[in-house]
Amino acid sequence: MKKIVTSLMLCASLVTVQLPVSFQVEAAGLGADEKPKRKVYLPGPTVGKKIGKAFEAYSADDIDGALLILTDIEASKDYDKAFVNFFTGQMFAMKGDSIKAIEYLKAAVAPDILNEADQGNSLKLLGDLQMQEKAYADAVKNYYAWMDFTGKEDGDVWTKIANGYYAMKALDKVIVPADKAIAAYGDKHSTNPYVLKITSYYERKMFKEAVEVLETVVQIFPENKAFWVQLGQFYTLVEDYPKALQTLDLAYKQNFLKKESELKLLSSLYQQSDVPHTAALLLEKHINAGDIKRDDTNVTSLANAWHAAQHIDKAAKYYGELAKMTNDAKHYSKQGNLLKQDEQFKPAIVALNKAIELGAKDKGRIYMSIAESHFYLQDYKQAYKAFEQAAKDPKTRKYARVWLTHTKDTAQRKGKSI
Repeated sequence: MKKIVTSLMLCASLVTVQLPVSFQVEAAGLGADEKPKRKVYLPGPTVGKKIGKAFEAYSADDIDGALLILTDIEASKDYDKAFVNFFTGQMFAMKGDSIKAIEYLKAAVAPDILNEADQGNSLKLLGDLQMQEKAYADAVKNYYAWMDFTGKEDGDVWTKIANGYYAMKALDKVIVPADKAIAAYGDKHSTNPYVLKITSYYERKMFKEAVEVLETVVQIFPENKAFWVQLGQFYTLVEDYPKALQTLDLAYKQNFLKKESELKLLSSLYQQSDVPHTAALLLEKHINAGDIKRDDTNVTSLANAWHAAQHIDKAAKYYGELAKMTNDAKHYSKQGNLLKQDEQFKPAIVALNKAIELGAKDKGRIYMSIAESHFYLQDYKQAYKAFEQAAKDPKTRKYARVWLTHTKDTAQRKGKSI
């Protein structure tokens, strides 16, 4: 465990034991005949000697030896008891025994008789240890006691209080100490209180308030990519899609978007904002790069984006890939119709026949597309056969019969047999 108390702190405490009160007052910058704000006590000679031996053991990194001495001290005076408890609590904290440390430190601060630095340090350490042991209410109480005792405004302590309230699920109580932490940090900004505010608002579904915090945060921490992504996502929660797109687009240009979900969200926002070409380019780039999985869902999105952008050949290409990936008739049908639209009649016929082979439900319309493709290839015999198949479907019968007549007449006019 990280050392919570330094030898310098303990040394200062022991020097306090040995020096006359007048010297301490002058060293603090007070006049010789002025009274200190808090009365300074000294351990008795017998207890002081044992404390000195314990400090020697501690200085030699023999914490167990120091504890053996300290726990054997039988102090009778209130201050002696308090100081021994203070020293013992710090030793247990350094050993990582938080439960014992809390026990001794609580006993140390209870009579409120320790010297000013020791009382203040013990209150703060108590709070830290109680947070570690998930005794959040007690920790918050001691952090407030530390501030009341020292008269200090500390950003870290306010953040710990906010975190304590969050841990207790007192989400509404998180905001005030988080704001006080922000004020206390001043120009030395910390992300922690902002994160606590955002989390508090988010978990209470106060998305507009969370957005306001994030709008501030991205200005203070412009290099923090997580905040840019969160702001874009939160704009979608309040249905401000233009700002969501602007924010995530800027984040993307700064190379902040790394996760598949983030890239897909940006693509979706482009689609939603009627910029399908950009959506398609983004998806294509990151699918090819492996940043987005090449699965049926994502390839469908890519094919749809190219289709919406009126890049029929590319849409047909990706529907073809999707069809091979899934062996699904509807994708072959989509591919075939797009190829036909792009006047790629031969590959269109192949794809459409594959859809029929796989049991496509809308056979009448598919046969119509097959027939029309043959017709435009001037293969009137195959076109006539396909129109006959289309005529069997009630949904396409009327239209197919018209084409049957037209195909027969065209073939006769051009001297071709059916």
